[in-house]
Amino acid sequence: MSVQRRAFLCSLALSGLAATRIRSATAIEPIKRTETGGLKLSLAAYSLRTFLNKKPGEEGALDLAGFIDYCASLGLEGTELTQYYFPESVTDEYLFGLKKQAHLVGIDISGGAIGNEFTMGPGAELDEQMAYTEKWIQHYATLGAPVIRVFAGVPPEGVSEEEAIDRAILALRHACEFAGRHGVMLAIENHDFTAKVDRLLRIVEAVDSPWFGVNFDSGNLSHSQDPYADMERMAPFAVNAQLKVAIHSANGGQPADLKRIVEILRSAGYAGYLVLEYESRDPYVAIPTYLDQLRKLLA
Repeated sequence: MSVQRRAFLCSLALSGLAATRIRSATAIEPIKRTETGGLKLSLAAYSLRTFLNKKPGEEGALDLAGFIDYCASLGLEGTELTQYYFPESVTDEYLFGLKKQAHLVGIDISGGAIGNEFTMGPGAELDEQMAYTEKWIQHYATLGAPVIRVFAGVPPEGVSEEEAIDRAILALRHACEFAGRHGVMLAIENHDFTAKVDRLLRIVEAVDSPWFGVNFDSGNLSHSQDPYADMERMAPFAVNAQLKVAIHSANGGQPADLKRIVEILRSAGYAGYLVLEYESRDPYVAIPTYLDQLRKLLA
């Protein structure tokens, strides 16, 4: 076990003192942006999960190299390569190949995503999650990805909201320190436990790292009575923006008002990639249609 990881686990063991410091920490301000370069379009690999999950040789099977080519064929500026669809054994040579391919077809690797869990207490499981997170920070740094979507996780049974938030803050602080040394930002997504925006922003403000912000997910606001108002709260802290064509809120599912979402991001000064993550049927038919709509809104 590394010295850094031992120090991290020691800090978690002192969680009572740490929690006091967390709750008394000065909240960070929204991200200050000088000039904004506008919005660009990317596509999340999760959008084609049905085909990326197929085994080689199966009809319609797709790998990440094929996904990069598909994004290029759509005229996108970026491609988001989700960790779930990488091979089990990832080498630098494999990563260099994807990086080269993206460059040659003229698109950026706009970011990545991992499935970490950070609300468990100190022990082997948390240590394993941190090692997994650090490994993929290094992999995405090799790819040249500027940002990774991350999660707080789902609290174990019997863990209070306050304790879960404190655990996530401590783990994310450590992960951000590691990410900063590799030039990669971490963006916590409003998902599961942090679909409640009050929790999400408490964590972002307390982590207080220049390498940390929000992954603005327009679709996952299951606790919200007013999802667009909650989007306005998240947008000033966004370092990545993920757009879905439907919104899931406390009022049920509804089609997304794409124009309104773009206006919310622009009003907050967000600049960078708007990543379409399509979750419904017939992606090869629907994705080009939604991209055409978004291009008109961004023009």
